[in-house]
This record gives sequence, structure tokens and C-alpha cells, in this order.
Amino acid sequence: MSTRVLPEPTFARTRLGSGPALVVAHGASSSFEGTWGPILEGLTAHHTVVGIDYPGSGVTPRSETPLSLDDLADQMVAAAVAEGLDTFALAGFSLGGPVAIRAAVRHPERVSALVLTAAFAHPDNNLALIGSVWKQLAESGDRELLAEFLLPVALGSRALEALPADRLRATLGYTAASSADGTPEQVALVIRADVRDDLAKIHVPTLVISTTADRTVAPTLHHQLAEQITGAQLAEIDAGHVVGLERPEEWLRLITGFLNRQDHSA
Repeated sequence: MSTRVLPEPTFARTRLGSGPALVVAHGASSSFEGTWGPILEGLTAHHTVVGIDYPGSGVTPRSETPLSLDDLADQMVAAAVAEGLDTFALAGFSLGGPVAIRAAVRHPERVSALVLTAAFAHPDNNLALIGSVWKQLAESGDRELLAEFLLPVALGSRALEALPADRLRATLGYTAASSADGTPEQVALVIRADVRDDLAKIHVPTLVISTTADRTVAPTLHHQLAEQITGAQLAEIDAGHVVGLERPEEWLRLITGFLNRQDHSA
């Protein structure tokens, strides 16, 4: 298998389901459950799913030092191996995209396929500016204000405007309550992440899912991934950044359809 020595797995991890192996990476300020929960039942119906919680998410202790893509990628692979998965597909959402890309490059013998949703190889000006304010608001401790900032960029405009007043208040409350304690460190990694040099090194079947109404990670960044990863397929969903809340069934259908094709061709 991979000749790179894996670290001792120290992040909280979850294993669910049975079948072909799928390892998943969550977005910044979220968690395994927060990102993948809306489609977990569907994913685990036919796959063994393993995911970690980054430092400051779930029950993984918050980091006292800056996070790195290498560390998150190695911990994700180490968690999968500790759960008995030698080879597996990788799925990454948002920040989980560059984490999965880095894992595929650092441990190529273990990765059989990639699914990248609302992901990026590096932040553009839009994402860098959003990230800067996001980090500062998270550091302030004002979760309500943080939620008011995040919701308009996380949801597509149609989904946001479709919320009646009571649902809007409830969604703001959920957003405030679910923001990870480690958000400042995770968003700082979003701002400095850069896996552009990794893209040419990926040689496994890859599906890039673009959320076309995304106001956080612009669709142009999704398209760059599809264009620069050899043989990558591009699929589009008319949704904002948090596709799991807006279009979970469609998201699940794209992921499982792609993975099933890889499983049957193996």
C-alpha cells in the first residue's frame, strides 16, 4: 500500500454502513454529521462510510496550532485504515475538497475515486474576503451575528427568500448553535489552502459537483477542478453552497450513481 507512514489516528471518527468503502471529509465550521447527515442514510445503505471530525468539530479537541491540509489528509486516511479500509473512494465537501485532493496525492495507492462537491483548489478573492469576515466573527464569539452573516452566503438566493419568517429564525438559530468551536482555525485554512499543484497528480476517476447558485465558493472554482483533473466529470446542481440542506436527494443521487459505476467497473 502507500509507502508514506501514517500518523496515529487521533481525531474523532465515525464508521457506519456496509459495502464498498467511502471516506468523507466535511466542510469548515461543520462536522462529519453536520455536512453529511442529510444524506448519510442513503450513503450507508450500500457503502461503509468513515469520516473524521477536524480539530474543534464534534468531540475532537480544538487545535492550539494552525491546521494544515497535510495533517487533515493524513488523519483522514489513518482513520480509514484504523477501521480496516485499505482502499476507498474519497468524497470532500467545500474545505473537504482540498483535504481529499491532498489525501489522494499523498496516499495514491489507497484512493480509488474522488467526489468533490462545492470545492476549490485555492480561494479566489470572493472566498478570501468571506473567509476573513467569517473568521473574525467566529473569533468574536457572537454566534448570532455570525449566523446572520453566513446564511445569505451559504444558501442560494431562492432558497433563502423561500423561508417564511419562523423558518428563517429557526435556521438562524440552528446555524448559530452548530458552528464549530474550531471555526477560526478551519476558516484560516480555507483562506490559505492551495492544492493547484496537486491536480495534475490525480489519476483516479473523479466527479466534480458544482453548486451553481453558490455564493461562497464560486462555480468558476468548481469548473477549474473539473478542467485541471484529467478525465474528471462535471455535474451541476441548482443550489447554494449548503447543497445538503437545499437538494439532498439530488446530491445523494449524483454521488451514489458515480460510485456505483466505479464499483461495477472495478
